Amino acid sequence: MNAHHSVSRRAVLTGGLATGFLLAFHLPLRAAVNEPVQPRDTTEGKFAPNAFIRIDKTGRTVLMMPQVEMGQGTYTSISAVLAEELDADWSKVEVQHAPPNDKLYGNPTFGLQVTGNSNSIRAWWLPLRQAGATARAMLVQAAAIQWGVEPASCTASKGEVAHAASGRKLGYGELALAAQGQTPPKDVAIKDPRDFVLIGQPLKRLDTPDKVNGKAIYGIDAILPGMKFATVAACPVFGGKVGKVDDSAAVKLPGVRKVVVLDDMVAVIGDHMWAAKKGLEALKIEWNEGPNAEITTKDIWEDLRKASQKDGAVAKSDGDIAKALASGDRFEAAYELPFLAHASMEPINATVHVRPDACEIWTGTQIMTRVQSEAAKAAGLPVDKVIVNNHLLGGGFGRKLEPDMVIAAVKIARQVDYPVKVVWTREEDIQHDVYRPVYRDQITASLVDGKVSGWKYKVAGSAVLARWLPPAFQKGIDIDAIDAAVDAPYDFANFHVEYVRAEPLSVPTGFWRGVGPNNNVFAVECAMDELARKAGKDPIEFRKSMLTKNPRMLAVLGQVAERSGWGQKLPPRVGRGVCVQPSFASFIATVVEAEIDDIGEITLRRITSVVDTGIAVNPDTVKAQIEGGLIFGLTAALYGEITIDKGRVQQSNFHDYRMMRINETPKVEVIVVKSGEAPGGIGEAGVNAGPPALRNAIYAATGVALRRLPIDRKLLAAGKKA
Repeated sequence: MNAHHSVSRRAVLTGGLATGFLLAFHLPLRAAVNEPVQPRDTTEGKFAPNAFIRIDKTGRTVLMMPQVEMGQGTYTSISAVLAEELDADWSKVEVQHAPPNDKLYGNPTFGLQVTGNSNSIRAWWLPLRQAGATARAMLVQAAAIQWGVEPASCTASKGEVAHAASGRKLGYGELALAAQGQTPPKDVAIKDPRDFVLIGQPLKRLDTPDKVNGKAIYGIDAILPGMKFATVAACPVFGGKVGKVDDSAAVKLPGVRKVVVLDDMVAVIGDHMWAAKKGLEALKIEWNEGPNAEITTKDIWEDLRKASQKDGAVAKSDGDIAKALASGDRFEAAYELPFLAHASMEPINATVHVRPDACEIWTGTQIMTRVQSEAAKAAGLPVDKVIVNNHLLGGGFGRKLEPDMVIAAVKIARQVDYPVKVVWTREEDIQHDVYRPVYRDQITASLVDGKVSGWKYKVAGSAVLARWLPPAFQKGIDIDAIDAAVDAPYDFANFHVEYVRAEPLSVPTGFWRGVGPNNNVFAVECAMDELARKAGKDPIEFRKSMLTKNPRMLAVLGQVAERSGWGQKLPPRVGRGVCVQPSFASFIATVVEAEIDDIGEITLRRITSVVDTGIAVNPDTVKAQIEGGLIFGLTAALYGEITIDKGRVQQSNFHDYRMMRINETPKVEVIVVKSGEAPGGIGEAGVNAGPPALRNAIYAATGVALRRLPIDRKLLAAGKKA
């Protein structure tokens, strides 16, 4: 097929699917072919005052992105922060992903070039504003010298420096070379928020046009001259290895180029993905399944429940918890969350070309420098001989915080002398994920005079940070696992939090969108509803009585009650549930309204969320991320669970690892509070909000106090009791 010939969806449907089945066809290759997919960063002939800003003589302004774009709007928001202080012409702003360099582009919170934990804007808010303001000052200084005036008499706006007294103006492009010779001034003042022009406006996203017209390049889109395709099969049992491989049938198939056998997986390289896939299916593989071949979900939960009975490492303790729990009306409960897969729309992939003296990689990753260093080890090369071209991510959700797919691709590509695009099938992706850990959170509390007097909280689960960032795991505490537990928003005078590290048998665990607050917000907010009922109080009024020291949380809770119609009469088996959370330095109150029919099926009727995230750099992005996060989290609450049998993941694709569908999604109203506080995180916060609010709506409608996800419909059938 000619590379420039277009194929419409209508042509595919009428020419292929209408016949009853579709055999195979090639779509046109549209990514760059004879030039580098990722432009190389160069400062030659440009004003490059720091690692983030490049302005050429035409006024073209390229902003180097230290964080990755995976649908959360980071490219636009970071560009707005830089362009605001630079006083750039927004219509001339372009973005380019930064090369791997922890020193220049390391996230200020982690010291690594990493995107995660909803902290792109939080971490870069001041550094990028200072970078933009310093560059603006240098441009103004260059113009002032040329005009022979004081810099203080000049102003900058929309990519120009002006001198009002004389009416002169110079564009940034005209000043670029002169400004490059200026010494960067120190301690340049940044703008007062009252003077913001871009920040706080509903800006159109910079990445949207190319996503709509098909020009956007994701990692999976990279096309190189002479490139072949590969797909893999890893041992279905965690920790298992390759035994014997009979490739006699596979190598005879048209288009199959090579079979590569690694320690724990087998790859087939072909002229195209179809050949690689058919070749893989033709292999006869015997696996050495190893010691994990009999492990089941039941075994894992038994181990976790047993571990959770142990005393944990104390993360925080205020007051006299033993005394507080010895008096009042006592409450005890345990809340459990299952393994979850990431299931990004773009399956994991990497394109690699290994040569004797260099290795080049095209992918989409959340952790560029770690990919570079791990690829160097796999290729047997120095780090400076490895080039990583990063692209848009078709969903990350934490899965692409891991370098495993690139390591495997490098090992495969070392076996040949041409570039190889390695793509995992959906089944391999889901069954060889790095899963959201199982958690068990135990709460013991006491009520005195209608308020919580003592609160003892114990988290038991995997310590992802102990593996992923060992220096962050100190004194037996995984700070991610207890996030939103040690900083619960309520006025608890006697407060005690413990953590028990309990690694699941053989199952690899990692970060999943929402991270630690996922399990902790769920447990805290479910327990608060049960305590409110025990105290005979309305759930919102009960919470308000213990938020007196948290005015931002109290304010959003009051607003969500009003906007959601809290307290208004509802039909039978319809309920409203509330969740409040201080996750990622944002303050969010959410109400879910849901109906449960007589056989336990759930209809989401309405969701209302009020968000105080400080200064909202782009309010449209805040709304979109809360909406998307709510759907993501509610999908998990309604359907999400990875189960293990005989050491194997039982789910394989979207037929048995379900997503919420468009007809199941209710009206979602997001209200963004105007605030002058520093920005909080927003990309993951909605994920935390949905599950407990839905569970509490079910509790209100049926009286059934669910304490485990996903929701068990059998417990909700009419006539069931709490």
